[in-house]
Amino acid sequence: MSEIQKYTCEEVQRLDIFLSEKIGQTRSQIAQLIKQGGVYIEDKKVTRPGVKLKLEQIVKVEFPEAKQEKALDVDFDVEILYEDDDVLVINKPSGVTVHPAPSVKDATLVDWLKHKGIRLSTISGEERHGIVHRLDKGTSGTMVVAKNNEAHELLSQQLQDKSMGRYYIAVVTPHLKEDVTTIECNIGRNEKNRLKMACTGTGKYAKTQFATLLPSEDETTQLVACKLFTGRTHQIRVHLESINRHILGDHIYGIAPRQEKSERVLLHAHMIYFIHPTTKKKVSFVAKFDDVMQNYLDQKFNSEQLNEVMDTDYILNSFNTDI
Repeated sequence: MSEIQKYTCEEVQRLDIFLSEKIGQTRSQIAQLIKQGGVYIEDKKVTRPGVKLKLEQIVKVEFPEAKQEKALDVDFDVEILYEDDDVLVINKPSGVTVHPAPSVKDATLVDWLKHKGIRLSTISGEERHGIVHRLDKGTSGTMVVAKNNEAHELLSQQLQDKSMGRYYIAVVTPHLKEDVTTIECNIGRNEKNRLKMACTGTGKYAKTQFATLLPSEDETTQLVACKLFTGRTHQIRVHLESINRHILGDHIYGIAPRQEKSERVLLHAHMIYFIHPTTKKKVSFVAKFDDVMQNYLDQKFNSEQLNEVMDTDYILNSFNTDI
C-alpha cells in the first residue's frame, strides 16, 4: 500500500522546487515521481515539474512501495574495508559486474548487496542499492556504497563537486615518456565498435592524469598511477589508447597484436577519498591487490622498489596534488 502525504503551498514557486524542499529529494527524483503519476494539485494529477503553485494550494503525493527485486545466488566474496550506519566501503573483485543488465547472466555486486540487506529505494519506488559510482567488470578496487538515502544524495553530490575521488594503479605498455602525463579529450561511443568508447569531438569532456611509478625489471611494462578528474565510461583505457598505450590484459582496448597475457585487466582502484556524510570529515581508504595482480607485480617488478612506490604518500606526491 502506497504512502500518501499532503503539503500546503506557502509561497508562489515551481512545483518541483517546492516538493524538493518539502521531501528532501533532488528535483530529478521529483520529476520521476511526477512522471509516474504520483503528484496531484487540488486532486488533479500533474504531468509537468515546472507547474507554478499558488498560495494555499494543496499538493498530494503518493509514494509507491519500493519494488523488491529477487537476488541471484552469489558465489563470490567481497572484502569490506569499512562499514558504519551510513556507508560501506568495499574492495570490488575483478570479474564482478556492478549492475544487472539483460546481457549479464551472472550474479552482480547489486545481488551481493541485496543479500547483505542494503536495499535503498528512491521516492519513485525504484531500488538503487546504494550504488554511488561504478567500476568496470574487469577492474578491482575501492567503491563506496550508501546505506541510506540521505548518505546517497550527499555522496552523489560529492561526485559532482569533485570532493570524492579515486586513485588507480595500472600496468601499462609501452612506457609513458613523461613523469606526469595529462590527457584531455572528449569521450563518446566508438562509431566503428559499439563495445568501445573513443575520443570524439562530440563526446563528453574528460580529463585524466597519469604518473609513472616504476618500470618492470625487463622494461616491457610500467606501473603507473591514474587520477580521474571526470568519470566517463572506460575513461582511463580510452585516454591511454589515444596515445597508443594500453593496460596489460585489456583485450578490448589493447593495441599490441602479441601483447603479454594476463588473467585480468591489470587496473585497480587503489584508493578512494570522500567527505563522510555524517561526520563531515575527509576520509580515505586503500584496497589491496588481488592475488592475480599482486603475483604479476611480484614477478615482474623489484620488490623493494615496489614497496616504496606503493606508499600512499609517494603516489599522491607523484601528482603534486592534494587529495
